[in-house]
Amino acid sequence: MGAMSVRSQSSEPSEATHRAGFACFVGRPNAGKSTLTNALVGQKVAITANQPQTTRHTVRGIVHRPDAQLILVDTPGLHKPRTLLGERLNDIVRTTWAEVDVIGFCLPANEKLGPGDRFIAKELASIKKTPKIAIVTKTDLVDSKTLAEQLIAIDQLGQELGFEWAEIVPVSAVADQQVDLLADLIVPLLPEGPALYPEGDLTDEPEQVMVAELIREAALEGVRDELPHSIAVVVEEMLPREDRPADRPLLDIHAFVYIERPSQKGIIIGPKGKRLKEVGIKSRKQIEALLGTPVFLDLHVKVAKDWQRDPRQLRKLGF
Repeated sequence: MGAMSVRSQSSEPSEATHRAGFACFVGRPNAGKSTLTNALVGQKVAITANQPQTTRHTVRGIVHRPDAQLILVDTPGLHKPRTLLGERLNDIVRTTWAEVDVIGFCLPANEKLGPGDRFIAKELASIKKTPKIAIVTKTDLVDSKTLAEQLIAIDQLGQELGFEWAEIVPVSAVADQQVDLLADLIVPLLPEGPALYPEGDLTDEPEQVMVAELIREAALEGVRDELPHSIAVVVEEMLPREDRPADRPLLDIHAFVYIERPSQKGIIIGPKGKRLKEVGIKSRKQIEALLGTPVFLDLHVKVAKDWQRDPRQLRKLGF
């Protein structure tokens, strides 16, 4: 850095500097991004699933610390686009990466680096200014030799692509190992400044989007192979039921599950409507847990022809 790193000495002690900024975690599906977000924030915010691209929206988890505020921006996964939706998601990803203060690249300790990781790392290399931390996740699943080999491989990957990792950190979100250390290492990379969100906030994701995400999750459960991405959920309205006593509130939620083709309707609804009913029960429980209030959930299935390829539909569905 040379002369850049000289700081003007102020009379204030250095402990008083507060930092605030944005980080995003990237990595292949199932690299442990959501679990890590939840461990850092200390609360379930992002939706975990064994399916890429469920977190379509920018969910932010917020880590509040005395010396800093770290806002985690969740970008959709970067992948080789096959549809208009894919291309649009990739554009969102690249803009987000260039705008955040730190990028954390999550690589599971128990899987060798693969073409998917290289694809992402190559993209990262093209974003010059943003510091990149390699986060080796799921360390509870491997022995120390495997972990050491992975750390060396990741270090070499950076060298090959001509950039240097700001840090390489092994963590286990599940065993809660080194999660705080990771936060300690990210904080100095954030710009100095006051907190950007009030203390109580964990996520600024509008509740409607989180509710839609929970319904989509429940709807995908068990039919992932048949309908991997062709489900979108739109929450039309969330209104407190009128004429309810204050101690017994009820929230009415009306939502549409959009599918691409009429033939998929039967899959989602199930014989005699059994599947859709299960989806309703499951997501209602999670929504009630999220919002802390009893919910009446009204679910309808609608066909939106080939919405993944139609710009007008994509806009309507919030992409």
